[in-house]
Amino acid sequence: MSGDAAGSAAGSAGEGAGGRHRVAVVVRDGVLPMELGIVHQLFGRARSAAGEPLYEVVSCGVAAGPVRTDADFRVDVPFGLEALEGAGTVVVPASHELDERCPGAGPVPAALVAAHRRGARVASICTGAFVLAAAGLLEGRRAATHWLSADRFTAMFPRVELDPAVLYADEGDVLTSAGEAAGIDLCLHVIRRDHGAAVAGDVARRTVVPPHREGGQAQFIARPVAAPREASTGPARAWALERLAEPLTLAELAARASMSVRTFTRRFRQEAGVSPAVWLARQRVERARQLLEETDLPVERVAERSGFGTAASLRAHLQAAVGVSPSAYRATFRGPGSGPVA
Repeated sequence: MSGDAAGSAAGSAGEGAGGRHRVAVVVRDGVLPMELGIVHQLFGRARSAAGEPLYEVVSCGVAAGPVRTDADFRVDVPFGLEALEGAGTVVVPASHELDERCPGAGPVPAALVAAHRRGARVASICTGAFVLAAAGLLEGRRAATHWLSADRFTAMFPRVELDPAVLYADEGDVLTSAGEAAGIDLCLHVIRRDHGAAVAGDVARRTVVPPHREGGQAQFIARPVAAPREASTGPARAWALERLAEPLTLAELAARASMSVRTFTRRFRQEAGVSPAVWLARQRVERARQLLEETDLPVERVAERSGFGTAASLRAHLQAAVGVSPSAYRATFRGPGSGPVA
């Protein structure tokens, strides 16, 4: 089973108050306030169907007390690194003043190793990956960090398989992400792993951010915003999302944007970072996952409604995306015996 589905059991380790999964955020001098806030905002807003918080988020430093940020204010951290002892997930935001200099210095790397050995999931945002690498947690693994720091990272940690382009890398019990906004994607991905698309989607709606971007999406897109008076493929994408069950063609999508197929394909890749075919397949997988989580439809009906046409096609695409069959996916997020899936 892939990390995406296997992560649903993460709540069994590191339980905090009321049985909630504890997320510990390691705050260091020079921390980026946005990244610290992302973790609290997203995990803190995750709720069960009954409205109960699913995570307990705590901030910790080398010692309790004030910590400098990279802005003109400090944050008061209530706990020291002992807070990692009860954490099921540990997140390391970036500190640009520390990460690329001596990331292995001080007690933080050792505390991360100890937490990981106890079974905690360890994640980083942006250049926080330098700390995970210095602790030895990324050796022989795929990793992501901010693209501007990629060359230095590779020089410092040649035994880490760095992908300088992706938004985040999921290695199961160790996850890394690119720049600050990619931290949002990483947190939503973890919430989705733990509790499914419905919970992650609710968090995204509350926070007013896109519900899901694949980790393999490029960190930056050539032209994310259309130039003034220039046609965009955005309306065509919105139109397609309302018709995923239909056999959409590239020519139809280009016509919706009033472009030739060639122009549409080029501009689509500039704006979305992937080809129309890859984008459409991803949206259909997302729709299938939603239907598997939220309905009792048999796999044939899920395949029809998500636009895959046949159960075999759905199984192949879901296996490629998350590494499990429709029945295993539904059992993970809804429990065994939750509906007729072949």
